[in-house]
Amino acid sequence: MYQQLPANMRPARGKQMFWYIDPAHTSVTFSVKHMMLSTVRGSLGKASGRIELDPAHPEQGDFEITVQVNGITTGDMKRDGHLASPDFFHVEKYPEISFKSKAIFPKADGRYTVSGDLTIREVTRPVSFDVELIGTAANGQGGLHLGAAASVTIDRSDFGLTWNMPIPNGVLVGDKVKIEVDLEAIDEASAKTRGLAA
Repeated sequence: MYQQLPANMRPARGKQMFWYIDPAHTSVTFSVKHMMLSTVRGSLGKASGRIELDPAHPEQGDFEITVQVNGITTGDMKRDGHLASPDFFHVEKYPEISFKSKAIFPKADGRYTVSGDLTIREVTRPVSFDVELIGTAANGQGGLHLGAAASVTIDRSDFGLTWNMPIPNGVLVGDKVKIEVDLEAIDEASAKTRGLAA
């Protein structure tokens, strides 16, 4: 069980640290309306990336995350196959989704707006994630962990995901897609030990 770090073990103020995303404890999920009635939820594949962060000054940080789209799953094999096809993500040609931060704006209660570039199907658009920095914890083996949660709602058509089918009350698939990230990252030394950092 993780423990919150005591004050004398937390990263020093003014010290920028590198954290590496732990794919075993990170999930990227999405939700979208079906027939304007129900909400379909799914998850993407393995996430990787690096965070540069001084916990005392998170607004000076930098976030990079890449997600493998070929792991997409919604609980229905037929739908998953369609989402992986050229109609949607075209995973054979575009196997990854990526985000690179450009600016971080503090809000309140450990929350931030993280603006940057989201790339899907090689189409890059500016987006702003709502991010909560949950905190840091020690794993009892000398390593440090960082937790964060993030969400953003995009128009999928902005990224070339335009397939749809008209129905009497609108369209089959909504254009608004909510993306949520539950993220856990580990310190650089631990990441090197696990092969997550060079």
